[in-house]
Amino acid sequence: MMETKSPFLDTLFLLRKDECITIFTDIQEISQKEEQDAAEYFESEFEKERLEFLSDQISCDRETAVWAAKILYHSAQLYLVRKNTAKDLQKLIPEFKGKNISSLLSADLSLRFLPQIISALQNADPEDSLIKMLENILTQFHYSGIGFDLDLEKINWKEELKDKTYRKLYLERIVEKKAYKLAEIPYINGLMIAEFGMYKDVFWRELKNINE
Repeated sequence: MMETKSPFLDTLFLLRKDECITIFTDIQEISQKEEQDAAEYFESEFEKERLEFLSDQISCDRETAVWAAKILYHSAQLYLVRKNTAKDLQKLIPEFKGKNISSLLSADLSLRFLPQIISALQNADPEDSLIKMLENILTQFHYSGIGFDLDLEKINWKEELKDKTYRKLYLERIVEKKAYKLAEIPYINGLMIAEFGMYKDVFWRELKNINE
């Protein structure tokens, strides 16, 4: 994607392309045109990634993709631009109600970059109220936070991973991130050991079968 002279869109394109961000001097309002452009961009990106999980039953949730993109943009900008923003945090970082597999995967196009921003905020000021807000979002969309330390003790994993496609993607990302804490949850551990079969040492030699 080319530069658009839109701080919102340029931040998204640069982050997804080069995994770096540009901090602007202030946080600008996001126009409806920018939201529409972002929705079309993420729908295109979703289609590219859908080739990896080969499911024609899951489509891009444009509304969720745009919401997640705005969360990512605002949290990145709030890392440095904090003057007169305290009263606007709830507006800039709104919660999202409801989720399904489509919304989880659509949000992930942006939220997968949120752990790095949270880590930067923690290093700058561990007491920053923004951190808890972003952690709450990442706990709800924890597929995007695999490898990041989240409190997921209340999750019913059998119910959470009942969708075959989502389960496959979730396990693959655990392996990719070498997320030991998740991999040692008994239900997930059993799924992974069964999936690896006799090739476990090829995929993850250090992983223990804790159900033995």
